[in-house]
Amino acid sequence: MSNRPLTLMAVHAHPDDEVTSTGGVLARYAAEGVTTVVVTCTDGRCGDGPDGTKPGDAGHDPEAVATIRHAELDASCAILKVSHLERLGYHDSGMMGWDTNEMPGAFWATPVPEAAARVAELIRRYQPDVVVTYDDNGGYGHPDHIQAHRVTMAAVELSGTRAKVYWSVVPRSAMRDMVDRMRAANLLPEDSPDFDEMPPMGWPDEEITTRVAVADVIDAKFDALAAHGSQGDGAFFINMGRETFAQMLATESFLRMRDTTGAPLPEDDLFAGLR
Repeated sequence: MSNRPLTLMAVHAHPDDEVTSTGGVLARYAAEGVTTVVVTCTDGRCGDGPDGTKPGDAGHDPEAVATIRHAELDASCAILKVSHLERLGYHDSGMMGWDTNEMPGAFWATPVPEAAARVAELIRRYQPDVVVTYDDNGGYGHPDHIQAHRVTMAAVELSGTRAKVYWSVVPRSAMRDMVDRMRAANLLPEDSPDFDEMPPMGWPDEEITTRVAVADVIDAKFDALAAHGSQGDGAFFINMGRETFAQMLATESFLRMRDTTGAPLPEDDLFAGLR
């Protein structure tokens, strides 16, 4: 066994993504002495303006949005005690089908080998024992999430790392719970279908390999998400209050996609077999 600290690397698309799917594990493992590395691929310029202005609306300033989100990401990573933050600096591509998908500098328009070479260099530098990114649909089909998945998986192969590799996922049961809560809060149209009649959301519970308890650091996850205050995406979770937030988000779920340790499944620790 090496005497160096264990290292976790999480590769994300936008500022605030580091919290929603991995904020708990980043805070938990940092508290345990693990070196944590966040790689953020884009600048978030296609997010909301500080007054809620949407991309494409009059008054939306992508450069100003990127500047705000840069500061919010710094604040979030400080709360989560992230050891190293790396920004690749690509432009946020916006939602699938937007004109911004193909603009110069957009992450979606960047050749995968080009971006993968940069992430592979970071993998060689930090030597992570665990690498986390999204599933092959990017969770919900966002082009930058899909691209982050493709780039990370290519970088893992290019780097020659022996790291365990995980995809962050949301269990289908958790998605059902969220839809039920949104319906109870009158946040869904009255004629919206029942959950079972909606397009499939979330990952089948029985296929999830790894569930990590993060209840002990749930306040840090809440505060880190609140640090991204310019974005309405997290408002639903913040507005529910700390108690309900803790009930819903005290476990983070993953699929183990690559392993060299032989650790048995299911797991409750991303570093199973490494310590």
